[in-house]
Amino acid sequence: MDFTGELHGRLVLPRDPDWHTARMAWQLAVDQQPRAVVFAASPQDVSATVLAARQLGLRVAPQGTGHNAAPLGRLNRTILLRTDRLVEISVNPLTRIARVGAGVRWVELTDAASKFGLMALAGSAADVGVVGYTLGGGVSWFARSHGLASNQVVAADVVLADGTLVRVDADHHPDLFWALRGGGGIAGIVTALEFRLFPKTEVQAGMLAWPIEQAATVLSAWRRWVDDVPDQVTSVARMLRLPPLPDLPEPLRGRSLVAIEAVCDLPAPQTDTLLLPLRVLAPELDTFGTTAVGDLHLLHMDPPYPVPAAGDGMLLSGLPSGALAAFLGMTGAGRDLPLLSVELRHLGGALRPGAVRGGAVDGLDAEFALFGAGITPDAAGVVAAHAALDELRMAMSPWEAATGYRNFVERSRDDFDTPEVAARLRAVKAAYDPDDLIHANHPVRVSRATEEPGRGPGR
Repeated sequence: MDFTGELHGRLVLPRDPDWHTARMAWQLAVDQQPRAVVFAASPQDVSATVLAARQLGLRVAPQGTGHNAAPLGRLNRTILLRTDRLVEISVNPLTRIARVGAGVRWVELTDAASKFGLMALAGSAADVGVVGYTLGGGVSWFARSHGLASNQVVAADVVLADGTLVRVDADHHPDLFWALRGGGGIAGIVTALEFRLFPKTEVQAGMLAWPIEQAATVLSAWRRWVDDVPDQVTSVARMLRLPPLPDLPEPLRGRSLVAIEAVCDLPAPQTDTLLLPLRVLAPELDTFGTTAVGDLHLLHMDPPYPVPAAGDGMLLSGLPSGALAAFLGMTGAGRDLPLLSVELRHLGGALRPGAVRGGAVDGLDAEFALFGAGITPDAAGVVAAHAALDELRMAMSPWEAATGYRNFVERSRDDFDTPEVAARLRAVKAAYDPDDLIHANHPVRVSRATEEPGRGPGR
């Protein structure tokens, strides 16, 4: 394989000395074994890679960071296309539109937007790629008031499966434009996105934390509390078993805690009033205060560097007393759980389907999202984490929603959408990529002809 004469970037093959570094995802527990790795330096490099893959009978898997790399599998018939060098950023303060390349991470865009007093619907982790997060939907700290990040996309530059570069928006390739917004990168490789920003510089945000032994009391109070909060409040309840890492705040290191994190787009006095039902429980830690939007990525304490980990999640149609009891039984103080964090995110508000018009997934038809993750330093750790995640999923299955959310699922599944949306996504895939050349982490399969050996649908 050699098409280096057509590249501005770089082709890396298994014989090259930096092969193991080149194929590595942010998710270090994922062992990616592609046929080759291309570091694209331009959209033209993406086109050249697609054309070369077609000629060689291979597939192409675009990857910005690799936070959700596990569902891709081993990639043995695939060129891994790294887009992290596509780092264009522009912010138009008059139109409040940002344009970002496929390699831009949230910390870079939030810094650029904040200079103009603007914010984007960023995720809770600073180093997640903007494009991958947005194509999967994007649940931000402003999700209940602004909806999914994908609803704010106005245009995309996309390399199609025949190698052509097109602009996709409401007037150009509208069916593909619909599919890209929440359906993932199933039928084209996005090299740049354009989306709306919002005038906002600071909010009230923080964490309340208690010893994990108080989890039943705290989570019961939080469950009652979320029924009455306005849509300007987005919160997460977490069961934390934290290692003694120096990156963590000193009061949290090596502790097992129950925590409530929240962002309140409200004045400080109103926020303080809202928090009273939680503060009356005397949290050991209370960090609430005025917070710059650009600093919100610090709230969730996601690791700022690649780690070996395993995670998975599901959507919940509700959280009645039986569901909360099942959750506590799986994650409470009496369990020796190999998961660093198990969280419940409050949804609803502008996340309800149709509340903010968008594309394939314009909302989440669920009241809560559950996600768990554990650090997995070796193969035994992966097995233990997956076993715990499976047990948790089984315990919560009576309350599982009918649809799913791609960004919170880190194992191969294909049951995210309603039958109508799934059928339309298959039609878009068949129209734009009938040979299944583009290898998405959560694929929409037109047929089984192009599956990799040992990787059937839903496995």
